[in-house]
Amino acid sequence: MVEALGGGSDERLRRIEALTDTSLSQLDPDDMINELLDRVRGVLGTDTAVLLLLDTHAQQLVATASKGLEQRLWEGVRVSVGRGFAGRIAVEKRALALDDVGPGDLASPLLLEAGIRALLGVPMFAAGELIGVLHVGSRTPRRFTDDDMRLLKLAADRASAAAQAQARGIDRTAALALQRSLLPTRLPEVPGVEIAARYVPGHDAGVGGDWYDVFTLPSGWLGVVIGDVSGHGLRSAVVMGRLRSALRAYSLVCDDPADALTLLDRKVYHFEAGNLATVMYAMVSPDATTVQVSLAGHFHPVLAVPGRPAVFAEARVDLPLGLGGRHGKRHRTELPLPPGSVLVCYTDGLIERRDEVIDVGLERLRASVTPGPAEQVCAAVMAAVAEERPGDDIAMLAIRRT
Repeated sequence: MVEALGGGSDERLRRIEALTDTSLSQLDPDDMINELLDRVRGVLGTDTAVLLLLDTHAQQLVATASKGLEQRLWEGVRVSVGRGFAGRIAVEKRALALDDVGPGDLASPLLLEAGIRALLGVPMFAAGELIGVLHVGSRTPRRFTDDDMRLLKLAADRASAAAQAQARGIDRTAALALQRSLLPTRLPEVPGVEIAARYVPGHDAGVGGDWYDVFTLPSGWLGVVIGDVSGHGLRSAVVMGRLRSALRAYSLVCDDPADALTLLDRKVYHFEAGNLATVMYAMVSPDATTVQVSLAGHFHPVLAVPGRPAVFAEARVDLPLGLGGRHGKRHRTELPLPPGSVLVCYTDGLIERRDEVIDVGLERLRASVTPGPAEQVCAAVMAAVAEERPGDDIAMLAIRRT
């Protein structure tokens, strides 16, 4: 057997620095993983390095990146947890070395085809949970040392951080695509009413569960919705999509927006346990003279009437959705909508700033709303209130009676 030498203290320090180099953090996750696998091969003197990530639903390890293997030998490979070399590491959650690989030691015969004779692998963790396996291979028999194992564990820690960043990026892209697919592609054209909208994804916390919706009802009323599911990421966006669909369904059987939100509250409590959402559901009358509003933990809309300063509409705010109806009956408020007036609805990303109390943002919004064409109102509010890089999602609707 060939002994893998750890070398002197200077050599060991060089090997550690190759894996902890801060310049790796400047790379995007895909490039970082590829560069890290290259360095792992060089530091440990192996022929291959393979990263497999855990698919929790399938309970399989999926080959995600590799160095030293032909693409056909690793791309798309799935290893069931508990089977073979990588599967055993995933089950036992500890490092494993094989000095002389045999057919029974590998889940994939493709690695045998590649001539792998020795393997060293370690589990990858994030927040204490297994997320994958990193293993290296040699085409000649060798005995991996404790120092080799420690270095591979160090590389696995770096790879775990990159894999998490990669997953967050994928989730963000998917969440944004889901959100945009659920936002109305065209706002309805309703006699006597102008409608304009804005949606801007946040950049700090990741895409969340903000949405707006406008639809006509068989009764001739116009439904107007704006809401925000707590949290960020793909999960919040998925919940948002479910709530949007459910509220559309409830609006067909409820003539009162408060009743529709009552049903939606039950749906969140029973089928989306652990989630909270704030929602404003308003119904504009067929003649556009009145608006019926029900607020589930959501901000008051701004009402601007010609000849008067804009005000926050006086409407009772009930508790957010997801509390199971423990607050009692939800309430509806009827607001007059004089000719030329505009109603502006929004989510918290439009008004919240990290360095100020929320009242400052609310007043800044109120002062920016003046009666006018709905599209101009949205443009003016965004110019006066919205940051160039919002920390949270922004959703806004302007409804004007012409």
